Order: sequence, then structure tokens, then C-alpha cells
Amino acid sequence: MNSAPRSSRTTATVLAIVAATCWSCGGEPEPALQPVAAPASSARPAAAPSSAAPDPAAVGADELGQVPILMYHRIVERTESVYDRTPAAFRAELDRLATEGYVPVTTTEYATGRIDIPAGRHPVVLTFDDGDPTQFALGPDGGPAPGTAVAILLDVAARHPGFRPVASLYVNAAPFGSADGAGVLPWLRDHGFEIGNHTLHHTNLASAGDPQVLEAIALGQREIQRALPDHRVTSLALPFGAVPANGELARRGTAAGASYDHACVLLVGANPAPSPHSTDFDPLNTPRIRSQDAAGHEAEYGSTAWLDKLAAAPASRYTSDGDPERISYPAARGAVLAPGFADRANAY
Repeated sequence: MNSAPRSSRTTATVLAIVAATCWSCGGEPEPALQPVAAPASSARPAAAPSSAAPDPAAVGADELGQVPILMYHRIVERTESVYDRTPAAFRAELDRLATEGYVPVTTTEYATGRIDIPAGRHPVVLTFDDGDPTQFALGPDGGPAPGTAVAILLDVAARHPGFRPVASLYVNAAPFGSADGAGVLPWLRDHGFEIGNHTLHHTNLASAGDPQVLEAIALGQREIQRALPDHRVTSLALPFGAVPANGELARRGTAAGASYDHACVLLVGANPAPSPHSTDFDPLNTPRIRSQDAAGHEAEYGSTAWLDKLAAAPASRYTSDGDPERISYPAARGAVLAPGFADRANAY
């Protein structure tokens, strides 16, 4: 299991390759991050039941705004990579998100437009790659081990009512240090967490042929279903952010006796993702933001910098109208609603 994967060149935009050397990959070059602009596409929503909601204008609703999808790896006291975060830094970032009105949703909830959060709040997606034990482990009491990312998330949610303790965790073989995922994956599933595919052996799909791409993804799904036989895997995080030559194979395919069909394929990227209701949304090329402090390697593309930008320009972010049956946005907004959502449009 690779605990500190790197981003790679994507088909959405150019990720300029630099000569930096990664701390854990024996001299493999690390790409420099550049913001990702996804091409146009549409999404198919699955709305939750409608409920009373305030006037969209009163809460500044804009459901065509940007959504931060944050990317985490190890949560450790002594960081060894820009991909690591300390428990204190992770907790502080969650506290900030809660204080600034963000509500976690899963990757699949985001990608399918099932963003059912209170009026005036903003969705955020918390994603974790590699199935590292610092993200989740079961303690002696059968709950999350203290100090793990999931335990910290639950604690922050308990102190901030309305901050949903959900996340999407992307696993390889032997997830979270287990032999086969038994115990750990059922607990996560039963507590509302999304379990996603990261390929069985953290395969660089950009350098693999089509049969190898299909096999790597299908075997990753089979590993998850060993512990959760009836679980449907609905999203994929690309190892290293590496897009296969045939990008459609990341979304759906069949190999090794297993078929997969993903609602969303996550890149590494370096900027917020478009609204799933916008024509800018592309389920095959969905960018993420690396969780990172304000200083350090490529900090201008990290979470602290982007959360600062979104706070300084609140009109740019997705703000819920509180009614999952409609999609509200200012009539003067530049973004374009995807055709599949026309019957739910509420321009004001």
C-alpha cells in the first residue's frame, strides 16, 4: 500500500511535470499541481424528499457554485510528506469547515446531485486514499481507535451539530491494515461512510494497457466485496491521479468476473470541483484539493489557500437552498445548468 501517492498528468488539463523527487518513491518525479478545469458533461440526480425551505434569495442560495473535495492520506504526529497531516492540523481544518458552514457529503452524493443539506450551508467532500490505519482502525471497544481520522471526525461532529460525520475512503488490498477488510469495512458502511475503489495494488493506470486497467479496478472492487458481498462500489480515486489512456475504462468495465460502474472518478487536481448540476461537471475528471497548511510545497493549491479564497469570495461556492427537489441559483450567474436538471431549475 502506498501511503503517500502523487498526482500525475491528467487529460482534463496539463499538470506540468517538475523535477522534484518524492520522499517515498525512490526518485520517481513528482508532478507540479495546476488547477483542473473539467470539460462539460451532465449528471443524473436522485433527489431526496422535499421539505420546507426559506426563500433562496434570503440565504444567497447558489447550487451552481464550487464544491471543495479535500484529499487526505496519513494522519500522523511526525509528517514525512506534504501528503501527511498531523491530528491537530486535521482537527483544526474540520473545525474550520464546521464554523464556516460546510456540511460533509460523500463523493457519490455529490456526483449524483443528492446534496441534501440545510439552507445556507455548503457541501464539502472529505476523501481519504490508501486505506491507511491512521485513517481508521477499530479500538478495543469496537469503535474507531482514538487519534484516527474517523475518530477525530466523529468528535468534531459531536461538537458541531449539523456537521455530518461522513467521508469517502478509497482502499487498496488489506484495507486499514486488516487482512481482508472484515470488521473495518462493515463498520464504516454501517455508519454512513462511503467505501470506494483505489485499485487492488495502487496501480498507475496511465502506464497500464486496457486489460491491465480493467483488471486493476475490478480486482479492487472484488477486494471490497470480500468483506461486503452486497456492497455496490460507486466511485474511484485514481492512484497518483493517473488517468488511463481510455478514460472511459475508469468509469465502467468488466474483468476478473466483476463488473463496475462508477458515478464519479476522482483526480488529484488542485482546485474546487464544479457543481454536479453544472455543465462543467465531468464524472470522469473530478478535481480534488490536497489538504495542506498555508506554507510549503505548492501551498497555493492546498486546502488552506482554497478555503481562504472561497471565504473571501462566498458567491463562488455552492450554497444550498435547503430543498433537494429544486436547484436554485442567481439568474445573473455565469455558470450553465446542465440540461438534465432543467425541470428542477429555480433561477431567481
